[in-house]
Amino acid sequence: MWGKPKCPIDPEAAQWVEASLSWLGAAFGANRLHGPVILPTDEFFPGAYAGTESDVRQVFGMLCAHMGVDPARVDFVYEAADPAEQELLASLPAFGQRFAGAAGEYVRRNGRGVISVSAAQAADPMALVATIAHELGHERLIGEGRIGVRADEEQLTDLLTVYFGLGIFNANAAFRYTGHAGGWRTSSLGYLSERTFGYALAVYAQLRGERKPAWARHVDPNPRAYLTKGLRYRWAAAERESLWGL
Repeated sequence: MWGKPKCPIDPEAAQWVEASLSWLGAAFGANRLHGPVILPTDEFFPGAYAGTESDVRQVFGMLCAHMGVDPARVDFVYEAADPAEQELLASLPAFGQRFAGAAGEYVRRNGRGVISVSAAQAADPMALVATIAHELGHERLIGEGRIGVRADEEQLTDLLTVYFGLGIFNANAAFRYTGHAGGWRTSSLGYLSERTFGYALAVYAQLRGERKPAWARHVDPNPRAYLTKGLRYRWAAAERESLWGL
């Protein structure tokens, strides 16, 4: 009862999140920080979604508009699923399967950004948005010359999705558990853990002045637990600093 709230991630990771969000703030400005938080609702993604190539390209266009990327300056490649690979996966026993890896790709080719997304992502809109947001983040960071080669490039790009109001999707897609009659499957996406995404969302919320963000209910239970712990820790620390005039 009397113990002060603890940070949900280790000090080194927390310091990286805080410093990196501060860097993103300097790079992209306060207007982006206080912009809309994108939710997995019809308000932000109107119309029916059937997972077709046309649907995927429409989502890509929506995210370009939100993230400030002119779609004319990037090439979007929709990679059709490999039938042989799909048949192999279907033949494997479902129980205990794990899938992890890059679902999208960003490269520079002839002075242009090229974003590739696998058709396998189309069936999962949450993961699709997370993947496209991450790759468009590369365009904002690398394509616009904001960063060069750095060891934490992928992690910073994941964190950019939080700063740009898309962190709900990437946090929810960080680890997925799917159960069905044949067993269960788990999959991971991205370069930050649920725990780190949860804390990053807490720092993001505090920077926006939100103690109890309404959008938190759209975050999956696991990352939301870390978000909640992170908010308690951050606001308690801020109150102590204010009390002692630090």
